[in-house]
This record gives sequence, C-alpha cells and structure tokens, in this order.
Amino acid sequence: MSDTDGKKPLGLGGSRPSNVKQSFSHGRTKNVVVETKRKRVVVPKPGTPAPKTGVAAGLPAGGDPSKRPAGISDVELARRMKALALAKSREVEEAAKREAEEKERAEERERRRAEIEAKEAEDRIREERAKAKAEEEEEKRRAAEAAKNAPAAQVAAPPGQTEVDRPTSSAPRKATERDREAQTRDTTKAKPAREGDGRRGGKLTLNDALTGREGGRQRSMAQMKRKQDRARQKAMGGQVEREKIVRDVQLPEAITVGELANRMAERTSDVVKELMKMGMMVTQTETIDADTAELLIEEFGHKVVRVSDSDVEQVIEQAEDKASDLKPRAPIITIMGHVDHGKTSLLDAIRKTRVVAGEAGGITQHIGAYQVTTDNGSVLSFLDTPGHAAFTSMRSRGAHVTDIVVLVVAADDAVMPQTIEAINHAKAAKVPMIVAINKMDKPSANPDKVRTDLLQHEVIVEKMSGDVQDVEVSAATGAGLDKLLEAIALQAEILELKANPDRAAMGAVIEAQLDVGRGPVATVLVQNGTLRQGDIFVVGEQWGKVRALIDDKGDRVKEAGPSVPVEVLGLNGTPEAGDVLNVVDTEAQAREIADYRMKAAKDKRAAIGAATTLEQLMANAKANQSVSELPIIVKADVQGSAEAIVQAMEKIGNDEVRVRVLHSGVGAITESDIGLAEASGAPVIGFNVRANATARNVANQKGVEIRYYSVIYALVDDIKAAASGLLSNEIREKFIGYANIKEVFKVSNVGNVAGCLVTEGVARRSAGVRLLRDNVVMHEGTLKTLKRFKDEVSEVQSGQECGMAFENHEDMRPGDVIEIFERESVERNL
Repeated sequence: MSDTDGKKPLGLGGSRPSNVKQSFSHGRTKNVVVETKRKRVVVPKPGTPAPKTGVAAGLPAGGDPSKRPAGISDVELARRMKALALAKSREVEEAAKREAEEKERAEERERRRAEIEAKEAEDRIREERAKAKAEEEEEKRRAAEAAKNAPAAQVAAPPGQTEVDRPTSSAPRKATERDREAQTRDTTKAKPAREGDGRRGGKLTLNDALTGREGGRQRSMAQMKRKQDRARQKAMGGQVEREKIVRDVQLPEAITVGELANRMAERTSDVVKELMKMGMMVTQTETIDADTAELLIEEFGHKVVRVSDSDVEQVIEQAEDKASDLKPRAPIITIMGHVDHGKTSLLDAIRKTRVVAGEAGGITQHIGAYQVTTDNGSVLSFLDTPGHAAFTSMRSRGAHVTDIVVLVVAADDAVMPQTIEAINHAKAAKVPMIVAINKMDKPSANPDKVRTDLLQHEVIVEKMSGDVQDVEVSAATGAGLDKLLEAIALQAEILELKANPDRAAMGAVIEAQLDVGRGPVATVLVQNGTLRQGDIFVVGEQWGKVRALIDDKGDRVKEAGPSVPVEVLGLNGTPEAGDVLNVVDTEAQAREIADYRMKAAKDKRAAIGAATTLEQLMANAKANQSVSELPIIVKADVQGSAEAIVQAMEKIGNDEVRVRVLHSGVGAITESDIGLAEASGAPVIGFNVRANATARNVANQKGVEIRYYSVIYALVDDIKAAASGLLSNEIREKFIGYANIKEVFKVSNVGNVAGCLVTEGVARRSAGVRLLRDNVVMHEGTLKTLKRFKDEVSEVQSGQECGMAFENHEDMRPGDVIEIFERESVERNL
C-alpha cells in the first residue's frame, strides 16, 4: 500500500506535476518531480459589485495592499493608473481640438457671410446706378420731345428780354436733374457731389477731396458758363455730352497707375483721386496690384480682361497655313559624320569652293550654312556641322532644323564614335538619311565593311536590302557626286517639302557671334515666311530690327524666303545658338517679349539658387574641400564654339581635380575679363579672338596669363595638362626583400631583437617594414636597428643572417616573416 492510500499527493491547488531530468558531473543523472503553480484567478460572486481600482478607488500606486482588490500587484496597479491618466489627457486634447475646429468653422461662416453681404451690396449699388441712368435717359428723351414740339415763339425771347431772365421750360428740368443727382448721390455714396451753383469757396484740402464738402466742390465762373451752355443745348434738343465708351481693359498681374489710366482712356489725376479715396497715397509711376486695379476699372465703368505676363508671347503664335498658300521650298540637308571623314571636302566639291583651307587645323569648328544650285537648276540648302566630339550640341541643333541628313563615312575608316552620335541625332530628329561612303579613291577603301558596320546601328542600306540610300563618292576626284545629288533630289521629292512665303518669318539661329565692326550677328536659317530688311523680330532674350541681310556668298539681299540661310544684322545683343527668330509687328511688342523672357530666365536662375538649403550648402562646402579647382575664363568668336569649349571643360577632371569655367562669352578679351581673372587667379583662354590694347596692358601689369587657341584639340590638351598638375603624386610601394625570424633575443637597453635570415632581395635600414604572422599584418613601421653580428649595417643581402629591432614594437615570435619595402612618388595625369 502506498503512503497516499489512493489519495492525490499533497501540493498547491491546480498544480501540474512534471518530471525533470537533472545532470551531474561524472555522468550521474537524477529524475526530479517538479510542480508548476497555476496563476490564481479571483472570480467575484454573483451580485457582488466590482472593486474600484486606480483613481476611482482612491488608492495611489503602491498603496495599502489590504485596500486593494485581490490579485493586483503594485506593477499592475501602476500600469492601470498610467493608462487612465493617458486616456484622460487624450480626452482633454480631443476636446481642445474639437473646440479649435468649431472656432475655425465659425470664422469661416462669418467670412462667407461677410463676402455674400458685400457682394449683395455691390449688386444693389450697381442696379441702383443702372436704374438712375435709365431714368436720366428717359428724362432726356422726354425733354427732347418737349423741345421739339414747343412752338418757336416759346424758344425765341421777346424784344428787350435778356437770356438770363427769360422763362424757359428748362427750369423745371434743371430742378428735376438736381433732384435726381441728389438721389443718385444718396443711393450710391460712391462719389461726393461736384455740382453747385456758387463760386469756389476757399482752397481744396486733401480731407475735402477724400470726404467731400457740404454741397460739393465750388465751381468757377467758366464752369458755370459751360453748365449754362449745356443746359441751353439740352433745351434745344442737342447732344449734351458724348456717351461714355466702355473699354475692355487688359489687366496684368501688376500695372502702374499711369499705364492703367492710359488703357482706360481716363485722366491720370482722376485715377489718382480714386486711389486716394481708397486710402492709397500713390503717384502715377507707382505700381498697384491686379485686385486694386480691377476695383478701379469697375469704378470707372469699364470691363476687366485678366491676362498673365506670359500672354505677351501670344502675338508670335502663328496659325496653321492653308494648303492653297503653301509653295514648294528647297530641302535643308545636313552633312554629318566623324572627324576627318571628309564632310567639308565633300561640300566643297559640290559647291566648287575651298572652305577647308580657311578652317583652323583643317577641321570645321562652326556650323556653316550654304545654298547650292545644281546643274539641273534645283536649289539645295546645306548645313555643314563639326564632327569633333566637343561639338555634339552643335550637331544636335543642326539635326533638328534639317530635312535630310547626309551621313559621311570614310571607306578606309568605317564607323567611328562621332558617326554613331550622328546616327542617333538623325534618328532623334526623325529625318531620312543618305549614307555617303567617301574616300573611294584610296587603295584601302572597303565600302562593304562600312555597310556591314552600319547594320550594328540599325542602318540598313539599299545594297543590304534596306531602305536607306547609299552612294559611293570621292571628294578628291569628284566621282559619284552627281549620284549623290540625284539621291538628295529623289528624297526631297518624296518628302514634298512646302512652306508659306507670304507670312511673318520664323527661323532658327544656327550660329551667333559678336563682330567688332558690325555688332551682334546671327546666322539664321529661315524655316517659314519671308524675312525682309526692316522687319522687327524677337529671338530668344534679344530683339532687333533687320538692318541688313547677307547671304552665304557675302552679298547683301533684300529678303530671304524659306530654306534660305542668311546673316542678320541689327540685334541688340548676341542670342544663343538654337534660339527661334520670330517677326512681330511693333518694337514695343518685341521689347516686351524680350523683357519677359529675360525676367523669366532670371527668376528661374534665382529659384534654382534659392532652392539650395543650408544643409546642401554645408555638404557642398565639405565636398569641395577635397577637390582642387582650376578656374579659367573663356572668350570665343561665336556662341557655338564657346558652348562647346565649356562642355569640354566640364568633362575634364575626377574626384580630386576639376576645371571650373568662371565666365564664357563671345567677342574680344576686354579689361573686365582681365579684372575677373586677376581676382580669381585664372588664366584667360581666347579661342579665335584676341585681347584689345587696354586688356593687354592691364594683363601685363597684373600678371594675368592670356592664351590664344584656334584648334580645340590643343586647347583641351593644354587644360588637361594644367589640371593634371593639381593632382597629388601617387605613392607606390616597391617590395625589395623578405626575412624569416629564427629566434628572438632580449638585449639590454635595446629590447627584443629578432635574429633573422634574409630569404629574398635585400634588407635596408631606411626602408619600411611589416611584420607578418600567418600572412596577417601585425605591425607596420621602421627599423630601429639592423646589425650584422655586432656591427650596425645599412643593408643585408639575401642569404645572410642579421638582427632587427622595430620602433615601438617588441611582439616578435620565431616563424614570423618581415616584409621590406620602399615608397616612391609617381606623377599622375588625367
């Protein structure tokens, strides 16, 4: 019989026994019975009220346990108190939030009510004015009919009776008119009464002008006489005064008082007086906002037409041409291709000229625009674009104004990087392409390789079963030129190019420059309409009047039709290459559009600068601390060259060095350029331009370097070499030997000394050393001592034993390897 006699073992109520195996040292184990106590849950009896806790029970956290409900610990009570306090604070916040929202809604309702009342009052005043005006017109009509029906004897004065004491039927009408004016004045209360029968009684003060005096401002004798004359004319049925002309006043976002009066055709003094009544002390040159101006316009009875500043450009928006107005025009052909593939030579062969001889270095650095008349009488306009990589943007502008692209590829050189760029430009412009395989006269010419290489760039020529025409030509011998012109004529015929010459001209600026004798000059390719001498135009941020037109042969012409390239003289500034030229009607329109564009560009630059936060400025300052800059100032002969040089300079440099173009412009190097160069320590780069005498003298005095270039290759190479000088030299390590530690000795006054065997190269005392243990660097430093037997030596050759001691390191063990190396400085280039 067991000790329990069938009863349950003693233990806590609700406990669950479990067996646990305990492990002891030496492999001993023991099974132990463990009882897990369940958590006691107190359930109140039915009908017993629930105990209060927290603040409701009036017990603070950690209060008397005897007054606390059973089963709640100090931690649980504190948690409940905290939750209750958080809930109360949340209720207070929500109540405050609801109160604020209710207040805002009440304010919004009051504001809307005030607006509605103001609008209703304004509508009521407007209706009363219209009613008064209708009554006045009706009175005039009745007076006119009465005067017409009155006998002539009543109109004529009997003998001996004067004009003043003659009784007329106009007296009651005058009284009626005065009553009506008083009624209108009381109803509208918009303007003080100005009518009166008396003389002027004293000076008019500012307060009187604003508030109005009793009976209005007094009239002079001349005004009294004019009033009597108007009354007499009214009695005779004549026209009393002209009807007020209601005008549509265009209202921009801001306008001066004088300009507003001019657009309303009102006297400036009247407009200023109305503004004074509104509490604004202004003059005619001050600017007012659009809302105030709208109130004034409505006060004077005109209509408001709101316009924005950008609406000034609407005058150059051109309607679409009718099909009957379109006439055939010459095709615009762009010659594209890689450097030295013979683009300009090919164009020379077509034009029978020598343009290549005039280009610096034999390369084209400007966009040339020419017109060619073929043997069959057809006219072709050619654009010759540069092929050098720096002139990518110039080529892209050439592709976007063209109709046909002639891709020149050298038969002995095949497809090159700039050839691929030209293909991409032509595809982006969505213009047809003709491939001219040049230099067929050379023995190494391989046209089939050119056709095969073009396949990689999705250009499939006709001989490869494609739709792109290809012609084999030779600019040197002239072979194949007639076939090329036939291909161009065929492509132009397929395109059916047309334009309307009888409209305002529109064209693209191919190139722009500042000529010393002629001022700003722009090479413009007319795309639509006809540009004539004397036309007023706007181009980009500049405007002007056509002073002269010069064709590609240097002759002056009176007009230029569609597809005709001309040089335009008469600009007020140098435009950007790529800007669009539009002819307008008046100088005021051109000036207004140019000013708006200039202001918009300035605001855009200011917005970009203002968008920079303080954190960004600090980050840029930290980034620039580790970057060395080479500042330069660039002046070129034409806008396209200056832009290409700036883009080439931006590509020079790395994370340590970069070239910064402080200023780029068109024209000769001036004294201001030298001043900027002196202040920033920058050289001045002149591309096909020279410094004037004053600038040269100042440069010599200030020590400013001026460099002249005519070929962009040399310019880029020199700047790259100068920027390379700012690079810090590269430190390279050269391993000269290895040594194994055989034993470590303790030497007094020296410390641990390693007995080593030089296994490779040589050990030098002046070299750097690294201590390697299992191919892991344990120490890097210099040798404190290098001994051979008892003598201090400068170096130990391979195969010899020596003693080594390190500076500030003594943890050396047999089997460690010592790596010996030397550092050398190497100059770097970009």
